[in-house]
Amino acid sequence: MVEAETALRREVIETALEMERLGINQGTSGNISARWRDGLLITPSGVPYADLQAQDIVWLPLDVSDDADVFQQSRPSTEWRFHRDILYSRPEINAVVHTHSNAATAMAIHNRDIPPHHYMVAVAGGNSIRCAPYATFGSQALSAHAITALKDRSACLLAHHGVIALGHDLARALWLANEVEVLAQQYLLACQLGTPPLLSDEAINEVIEKFKGYGLRRKSEPDAG
Repeated sequence: MVEAETALRREVIETALEMERLGINQGTSGNISARWRDGLLITPSGVPYADLQAQDIVWLPLDVSDDADVFQQSRPSTEWRFHRDILYSRPEINAVVHTHSNAATAMAIHNRDIPPHHYMVAVAGGNSIRCAPYATFGSQALSAHAITALKDRSACLLAHHGVIALGHDLARALWLANEVEVLAQQYLLACQLGTPPLLSDEAINEVIEKFKGYGLRRKSEPDAG
């Protein structure tokens, strides 16, 4: 069990470093969590990813409160509330990736959803990637807005803030976070040619059906489509 926890802590760090390599995060602005036993492992606050060691990743129980003793010994990401609340309310989700990627954040600054300009929008579970209303970073209000925007979705934008992407594991959550950024870039480029035409709900629903089991998978997993 100790070896498995250490391996997951290292995977959290590698995922954080990969966010920077992909260019979807800068410095210490994003954060990552992964479900572990009856709690979660989350990146600490204010530590550059390149400096992280396995022991720096913070464990929090899923029922952690603001005055818990754990905060006397460690400093989890300031966004621990939405990580906790997402993993608590979404048992099918095991990983949460939060980025400040440029194009998606630009849309979030305008409080705009990513509409169905491309069929890959459906990979987040619906006919848009919603933008949650603004609330101060790290607040319970922000977490509540995120939970609402993520209803029946695996990704959302946060107004004037960034992106949340969910997955059954860290690799899937990171893949989706990058896909959200690509979709935002495509939409902003398409807007330079005029208002982009959008796919119908019927078309998106057809794609969602085809997407069941689609996406990033391990080599050992069967091809779902």
